Amino acid sequence: MGEGDAAESAEQPPADATAFFEPGSGQPAPETVGTTALSATDRATVDALRPGTALLIAQRGPNTGARFLLDADEVSVGRHPSSDIFLDDVTVSRRHAVFRRTDVGFAVQDVGSLNGTYLNGALIDSTVLRTGDEVQIGKFRLVFYDAPSSS
Repeated sequence: MGEGDAAESAEQPPADATAFFEPGSGQPAPETVGTTALSATDRATVDALRPGTALLIAQRGPNTGARFLLDADEVSVGRHPSSDIFLDDVTVSRRHAVFRRTDVGFAVQDVGSLNGTYLNGALIDSTVLRTGDEVQIGKFRLVFYDAPSSS
């Protein structure tokens, strides 16, 4: 590497890896939506869920592989330390979303977040979840798994 090469590379700032979102645009984050197969450990965890509970698994983004049990009537998600599910990233609002147990399963509702909440790539306000749905909160991609039916 010559002197000119070193000076040239020193003048160029590193590429910005921050994910930017345009609230209200209806556009998902730049990565594609889709789920991957569960590991044997995650499959066993999902199969062992009690009726009336569900599991979120971080598929992409910070904390990939983290698991969050939904076992209360209401579970708050956000960057605020008192959130039931604390997601520590600037793309997540302090009070971002709430997962609620309903008569037909769990639903997710955005609670006025800056960057929005996405379900399978579409911006949502509130919707009922099905197994395999991908909920995007900031940079976090959380895949929803409902307890297996007991029938």
